[in-house]
Amino acid sequence: MKDMQAQAEKLRTDAAECALIRDLATEPHKRELFNRLAGHLNTLAAEVEKAIADQANRTITRT
Repeated sequence: MKDMQAQAEKLRTDAAECALIRDLATEPHKRELFNRLAGHLNTLAAEVEKAIADQANRTITRT
């Protein structure tokens, strides 16, 4: 479970870095690219966090 949490945090950090690069980019196509990357990484992080929550709920339900 800690591995999954670490991965979610890494994805969020990477998304924030992409957003920063997006904000600093001067070329429109690069801004759009890093905007999409940030969005995808945030979506992936949300999916990992959902999987963690689902796993925690299953563990609670079993006990």
